[in-house]
Amino acid sequence: MLDNLFRGLFDTDMTTVIPVSDFLLCVASALVIGVLLAWMYMYKTRYTKSFVATLALLPAVVCVVILMVNGNVGTGVAVAGTFSLVRFRSIPGTAKEIGAIFLAMGTGLVAGMGYLAYAFLVALVLGGAGMLFSQINFDRKKKSARYKTLHIAIPEDLDYEGVFDDLLKKYSAEYELTQVKTTNMGSLFRLTYDLTLRRTGTEKELIDQLRCRNGNLEITLSKQETIVGAL
Repeated sequence: MLDNLFRGLFDTDMTTVIPVSDFLLCVASALVIGVLLAWMYMYKTRYTKSFVATLALLPAVVCVVILMVNGNVGTGVAVAGTFSLVRFRSIPGTAKEIGAIFLAMGTGLVAGMGYLAYAFLVALVLGGAGMLFSQINFDRKKKSARYKTLHIAIPEDLDYEGVFDDLLKKYSAEYELTQVKTTNMGSLFRLTYDLTLRRTGTEKELIDQLRCRNGNLEITLSKQETIVGAL
């Protein structure tokens, strides 16, 4: 009776119906894997509650899709691939977030095909590798501290072409003028540079030198706004 309740309207005698117990086992396993991956993702990572909740549910969603195609792996892969077109966030995701989404989808695909042990193995191995890479950190903090975005306000009658080049060459390994914008009813120009400092701890010295050049107008030096590695 229970199996008849869960039969599809378009099923035929040639259609293999997934037992309810097997269906629930696969979905429950995918949920456990999702929670495990979400916990691994949160390790030494800044995250939002909505993204982590989505990451925990994603393997189960993909698992259900694969189960519903009832053994047609080609169709299942094509349907699951459409999830990559979904915009999971309203802001650009980082490379780590995109990788976590693909890992969650991959484990859900494996679980939906019935290989529950392999699904757990993939989650543990690749999730553990992600935690290891976060622990190693590849000296990211030390390098990112040198990447800065510089905003300089200058009078409208000052020719900004090359006016700060000597100072920027002295204090930065490389720099690029990325934006020129008028402000204060057109009486000022606002220049934006992306630069890499030669060494940290020279920010105040650089700002003092720039103040003498721009007439002590507003100067802002912050972490680089264009994040390298965001997708």
